[in-house]
Amino acid sequence: MPRTLLEPRFQIEYLSILDSEGNLDAALEPEIPADGLRRLYRAMVLGRRLDERMVRLQRQGRIGTFAPIKGQEAAQMGSVFALRPSDWMVPSFRETAAMLWRGWTIEKLLLFFAGRLEGAQPAPEQHDLPITIPVATQLPHAVGLAYAAQYRGDEVVVMAFCGDGATSEGDFHEALNFAGVWHVPAVFVVQNNQWAISVPLKKQTHSATLAQKALAYGFPGIQVDGNDLLAVYAASREGVERARRGEGPTLIECMTYRLGVHTTADDPTRYRSDEEVRAWERKDPLPRVRAYLEKKNLLEEGIEERVDEEIAAAVERFEAMAAADPLAIFDHVHADRSAALEAQRAELAERLRADAPRRPDEERPLPTPMRGQRKTSRWAN
Repeated sequence: MPRTLLEPRFQIEYLSILDSEGNLDAALEPEIPADGLRRLYRAMVLGRRLDERMVRLQRQGRIGTFAPIKGQEAAQMGSVFALRPSDWMVPSFRETAAMLWRGWTIEKLLLFFAGRLEGAQPAPEQHDLPITIPVATQLPHAVGLAYAAQYRGDEVVVMAFCGDGATSEGDFHEALNFAGVWHVPAVFVVQNNQWAISVPLKKQTHSATLAQKALAYGFPGIQVDGNDLLAVYAASREGVERARRGEGPTLIECMTYRLGVHTTADDPTRYRSDEEVRAWERKDPLPRVRAYLEKKNLLEEGIEERVDEEIAAAVERFEAMAAADPLAIFDHVHADRSAALEAQRAELAERLRADAPRRPDEERPLPTPMRGQRKTSRWAN
């Protein structure tokens, strides 16, 4: 019996509309109102300037570990711009610009990266899930959310974000499988920034593209220039409209680059070259959009200064907030605390009391060390 070709139709498209040299494919240019273009550029500038400020805050010990987005602003803004407020966004941990666009305040983002509970709470009317630190675990939740919306008959779309490293995780494939099986109204935005911490893409997958992984699960995937705001928006709008029509999910691979560190705990000079970074700096999405707006006479002067003032005021409000209660970490583990959890809470409370500032005349006897005990605890003993 001769072999027969079963699926000759599978193809992956690449979309670019405004390239890094400023060349515009006018035939593909999406219709975006002038006010929309101005707001998009301002949001990208806010994302970039806040990103730089948060890195400095972390270096000064004023917030904890932070994952910068520098270089990925177009991938985020081009995608969420296609959503309605009633749609759902499911972020990973590198969607600062997208979250600001969706209504998260700067203070709330600062609270999250300062380890505060309040930073993970969306506003009651906000259709967003909070930041997810574990890689790809938010994707099955996004599919469940989309399935529930479909079941209820809600006319909403769920947009879920992840990085290229997430596509190596089981959760990614389980999510895509059931998204295809249930035909859910979902759009998966993969920000392919070339590196999963220090692991390059070529060591993560043997596939020519990440977009083609959607084909295995029965729905379309497309690769776009992730530093091209117009291309990302055009692909996202198409995916969102397709989902809203009941035609199922879409995967959008945004080819972009993380210009900064993976997180503030990372040193990328140990695993990638300066030459590679400089090559991607020439593709920076912000100058590209700025030049595009200049040609349309839509560029507003002084955006950077106004954005910096907004950030400075937010940082001031954040730092004026009362200190967090360390015992709050026990409040949301279980609905009812177990005996073991109560014991841990009591122990921490006792240690916090013991670690409180002492009066000069206050003396506290040191506990007797157990036989062979090493004094390595950071607690006073």
